[in-house]
Amino acid sequence: MNLNQIQNVFFIGIGGIGMSALARYFHALGKNVAGYDKTQTELTDELVQSGISIHFKDQIDLIPVGFVQENTLVVITPAVPVSHSQWNFFIEQNFEVKKRAAVLGIITKNTFCFAVAGTHGKTTTSGILAHILYQSGVDVTSFLGGILENYNSNLVGNGTTVTVVEADEFDRSFLHLHPNIACITSMDADHLDIYGNSAAIEASFEEFASKIENPNHLLVTTHLPLKGTTVGINEQANFQAINIRIEKSTYVFDIKTKNEIVKDVRFGLPGKHNLLNALMAFAMAKIYGVSDDDSKKALASFKGIKRRFSYQIQTEKLVYIDDYAHHPTEINAVHQAVSELYPGQKVLAIFQPHLFSRTRDFAADFAKSLSAFDSVLLLDIYPARELPIEGVTSNWLLDMMTNTDKKVVNKSDLISEIAKSTATVFVTIGAGDIGVLVPSIKKALNEKV
Repeated sequence: MNLNQIQNVFFIGIGGIGMSALARYFHALGKNVAGYDKTQTELTDELVQSGISIHFKDQIDLIPVGFVQENTLVVITPAVPVSHSQWNFFIEQNFEVKKRAAVLGIITKNTFCFAVAGTHGKTTTSGILAHILYQSGVDVTSFLGGILENYNSNLVGNGTTVTVVEADEFDRSFLHLHPNIACITSMDADHLDIYGNSAAIEASFEEFASKIENPNHLLVTTHLPLKGTTVGINEQANFQAINIRIEKSTYVFDIKTKNEIVKDVRFGLPGKHNLLNALMAFAMAKIYGVSDDDSKKALASFKGIKRRFSYQIQTEKLVYIDDYAHHPTEINAVHQAVSELYPGQKVLAIFQPHLFSRTRDFAADFAKSLSAFDSVLLLDIYPARELPIEGVTSNWLLDMMTNTDKKVVNKSDLISEIAKSTATVFVTIGAGDIGVLVPSIKKALNEKV
């Protein structure tokens, strides 16, 4: 497929974080971009303000005039149900319909591609890498699964020779890509509704790893059963973070390679998982040829990603952090970072489980992760693309947790429950629509101070 011959691009699910980055990309190329989403959000508002037409009803007559079969590409997300009227119309009329992953595959085939894979850490690692490359003058375009604070966008750069993409394991999407340098941050079990078991997930990651021709251009964390250039914290690896200390809430560390030690690297995102993400991005950039000084400057200036340990309130009396964590391992990482930064303080975690199947498959691990917090408020499970599963509820999960200060609350009662809390550190966690509640939570907490 030749994208140069496409004049119109229509997105079904345009408000998704990955889909919106592609929409911005095609809009920047001068294509006529439009789309559908079921929900109006801050992100869809931004797209509309940029000149992209979006509607929120699944009606065929809302497809823009001029979007005809000969010159239109239709991009879909796996989250859209197969019963979607517009999707079926495009198929019946023989439009070019492709998944987002397939479109990224077409784009990356003709560029030097950095691909960031892993069940955790993809967005942060690819965001850091995008920032390093862009700030170092590389001709790069980065398609990201989160909004970078430095740019207030999930599309960074407008280069034509280099791309940075998140290699998403969901639906085996990453197998569409054509990576030249890649990393795998983790291979924990997830998306068992797609894969069935952890062995199938690992096999898929191994297939992705085999796509990189030069084995030295595959970077992996030390605990993974894959061959490549290793990255680790205070352990034997090709790239090691050593001499780690915290100065004014910022990590300062050295990076040891086979031939040198890069001294006094500064990075502001908390948590050992983020330190590993920064080290991984540094290593990928160095292999490509970015200088140590340029990478150090970029790491020091990286502000983070919205909903990834994103500070909403940060005062001496009260702290409020919002995070996208939706897997037990990610929740553990949030707890580790909070405990390291605010030892001895009472922490209230507000968690919205994401997907009935994920809650069912990892219930015991979720319960253990959440039990580490002093206090927990559970919202109802966010269904996303799923129908309810009998017996799988937030109350069911609550009963497995061992902490005593825990409660399931409705969204309508959340603010009043937060107001009662004696915690000094508040954390909202989840990948559903809990992010929509952040402004009202922030307002209520500011009134407490």
